[in-house]
Amino acid sequence: MYAAALFLQGCFLTKAVTVPMRVGGAVLSVVPVVGDALDEGIDTAADAVDEVPI
Repeated sequence: MYAAALFLQGCFLTKAVTVPMRVGGAVLSVVPVVGDALDEGIDTAADAVDEVPI
């Protein structure tokens, strides 16, 4: 029961969403010309998700 409460905390939920976003952005950043712009956009979106008050 306590483990379920740990996994339902807002911080864990937002990190579970944003970490894969950030990893995907890092992978896309190696694409020539548009990679850095894509990474910055994804990072900005991940920052916004981190700020969601769950």
